[in-house]
Amino acid sequence: MPTRSTATDTNDTDHNAESDESPSAFAALGLDPSIVKALTALGYEEPTPIQTETIPALIAGKDVLGQAATGTGKTAAFSLPILQRLHDSHRGQGHGPYALILAPTRELAMQVAEAIHKYGKAMGVSVLPVYGGAAMAQQLKALKRGVDIVVATPGRALDHIRRKSLQLGSVRTVVLDEADEMLDMGFAEDLEAILSETPADRQTALFSATIAPRIAAIANKHLKNPVRVTIARDKTKAGSVPRVRQMAYIVPRVHKMATLGRVLDMESPKSALVFCRTRTEVDGLTETLNARGYRAEALHGGMTQEQRDRVMKKFRANTADLLVATDVAARGLDIGHLSHVFNYDVPTSPDAYVHRIGRTGRAGREGVAITLAEPREHRFLRNIENITKQKIEIATVPTIADMRVRRVELTRATLQEILIGGELDEYRGVVESLADGDYDVMDVAAAAVKMAHEASGNDKHEAEEEIPVERSSIPHDRPKREGKPPRTVAGTKRKPSWEVAKIYIGAGRKAKIRPGDIVGAIANELKIDADAIGAIEIYDRFSLVEVPDEIADDIVTTLRATHIKGKRVPVRRDKDVA
Repeated sequence: MPTRSTATDTNDTDHNAESDESPSAFAALGLDPSIVKALTALGYEEPTPIQTETIPALIAGKDVLGQAATGTGKTAAFSLPILQRLHDSHRGQGHGPYALILAPTRELAMQVAEAIHKYGKAMGVSVLPVYGGAAMAQQLKALKRGVDIVVATPGRALDHIRRKSLQLGSVRTVVLDEADEMLDMGFAEDLEAILSETPADRQTALFSATIAPRIAAIANKHLKNPVRVTIARDKTKAGSVPRVRQMAYIVPRVHKMATLGRVLDMESPKSALVFCRTRTEVDGLTETLNARGYRAEALHGGMTQEQRDRVMKKFRANTADLLVATDVAARGLDIGHLSHVFNYDVPTSPDAYVHRIGRTGRAGREGVAITLAEPREHRFLRNIENITKQKIEIATVPTIADMRVRRVELTRATLQEILIGGELDEYRGVVESLADGDYDVMDVAAAAVKMAHEASGNDKHEAEEEIPVERSSIPHDRPKREGKPPRTVAGTKRKPSWEVAKIYIGAGRKAKIRPGDIVGAIANELKIDADAIGAIEIYDRFSLVEVPDEIADDIVTTLRATHIKGKRVPVRRDKDVA
């Protein structure tokens, strides 16, 4: 649950009571102190707009129809009220699930389940993600033991219902998360079948980025006098983004710190602001950066004004190079020129992104904005691009070889400064005595460079693990499949050498679709190696294509927005493998 940025704050004392007000901000929404304590421990600073409007209504037992884009804090908006109502019910053991949350993809289901686990850990709440591709036996065992909350994809939920392993008679709350995505993926009938198994007097919440007629039809049928919550799309105007160099690296969360370190070494920022979502993340990242030799200071709402003043004094005096902060703590800070802004997490909205990167590239100076995004957040970047009308370059994480070259370059630059500065006479005698002996003057110079390189610490070797390339740039050294590439033959059944997902495309032979049309649409739009595309099966009215599972959702999103044979066609994950 990210914090949000407010453009109207104008000075860095506006939030000096923030650490005292943060807990009450959540408590005021009707949440139990134990839940508020968990949020505080996780470093969450203040509710987002959708949380402020949605949480009280859901706690009161009302149905909710929410319209908000991904990344606005919807997960906490519906999860926290479920936990609160579960807490208030004094529910004993041995019951079926209290709440059912339906999500379009297994990635989102896992994300939601993980969040609920963190929020409700102190309460002892049990939550189970249920999705295709996971071992059925484990899910059956967990459901038999009993769980409080089930987070499921529609296909696997319906499978369990038919097996009688998922009994929904005790469900008090149902959430349809990203309902528009579920409909786009062809789950309309599944949703109807699932909802028919739940009690008629249940509470229902539906969240969607848009309220199209088909979403409105579901709401009218299944929601009772819902509270309508609409979070307006950000009002960032096209072209209003500062003209700075904008880049992003797509990496799994486990590799974020290593990636940030490499990028910092490559960029060598004179002064930089690193944004994090929570104060806990700020503290952890600051400690790690300092342990790795960077001069970093933390700034967040859990600090006193005296502590913040001390941090800012260090930063302005150039005794700290990196300021690691939350959006709330960085509001209105009067900071001189920043060479770089780093988003350790993707901002919650395009508006927040614009406010963050607007702190660099001022007064005609060059600025750099770099974002670290997890693979599932790739679509957030596209949303930012669509709103701001500016391109965010997807860059490749620097390799160990890149780092070595960069460090040698830094040594060269240091030596060049020394040469320009002069005052070398007292050292010439050493060079001359070695050159007069058996040593070549170039070898003497090279030895001096080596000594300077090692003394500066630039000879350190990367002991960290290799960092995977970002998901839209599949490695070119993937083992080739023998024989004719299956993507050129409709209906081939060759098995790719990586975990696959099948994509359904609603056009086939009757639309004169050829394998090359599908390969071209995917490879050209996402800039991926065509070898990443597996078997293609073309039928009369539809086609199926195998792609790496890790980028399947990006492919679906991209193909929906593009044209195949001059037309837009339905695209979704094939439910048989979802």
